[in-house]
Amino acid sequence: MKKLIIGNWKMYPAGVKEAREKFVAIKKVAGTLKNVQTVVCPPFVFVGDLKKLATGHRCVLGAQNAWIENDGAYTGEVSPAMLSSMGLDYVIIGHSERRVLGETNELVNKKVIAGIKAGLTVVLCVGERERDTDGEYMKYIANQIRLALVGVSKKDLSNVIIAYEPIWAVGKNSIHPATTNDALEVTILVKKTLAYLYGKDVGTVPILYGGSVDAKNCAEFLAKSHVDGLLVGRSSLDATIFGEILKSAEKVK
Repeated sequence: MKKLIIGNWKMYPAGVKEAREKFVAIKKVAGTLKNVQTVVCPPFVFVGDLKKLATGHRCVLGAQNAWIENDGAYTGEVSPAMLSSMGLDYVIIGHSERRVLGETNELVNKKVIAGIKAGLTVVLCVGERERDTDGEYMKYIANQIRLALVGVSKKDLSNVIIAYEPIWAVGKNSIHPATTNDALEVTILVKKTLAYLYGKDVGTVPILYGGSVDAKNCAEFLAKSHVDGLLVGRSSLDATIFGEILKSAEKVK
């Protein structure tokens, strides 16, 4: 199975010219890799321009968010149907930065269902804000998964990817980096939770790790945490660093 590497550009860069340059540089590397599927999720306003550059299947575009309805009086929102009509295959749902802005588990669940119905592959983000010594964070993550998948059938799981992002290890204000053991622990938890919800024959739901991944640690996370890929934030905005991550992922068996 190919390693799935998703770059989340967040609200960068400021202009379309820079966005084009970054995407072209990333695609140049991604297009040479046989064992890696690269997905770049830029701000939605750049999708139209970048779609013209996204030839081939090894480097494709995704979206950072979507609304729960396909149309209606929802000023400022973008619908799953719109994403699908643009030829996008992936959408990130429930990112920690969206949850900080007020997204609840219930809203995330509605977005997951809407994305699946539109034929998109949903990248569901889960993760704890802090780790306690009593293991309550494990219950917290399992509950996030359970609530996000209410009404999602076993068949629909073929359109779901789960991305684990330990919030305490992400961004400039991170407490300390997460270890491969931290990620492995949650990888096992995700698999157990899915087996509990859908049965032991649940099949393979790809699991990604996304917590301050860079060119130095990405191969170790892929190899030791038993994840199927990475959700990369800041490092995906630097085409050189992101290219190194992609090349490292290509070498991991």
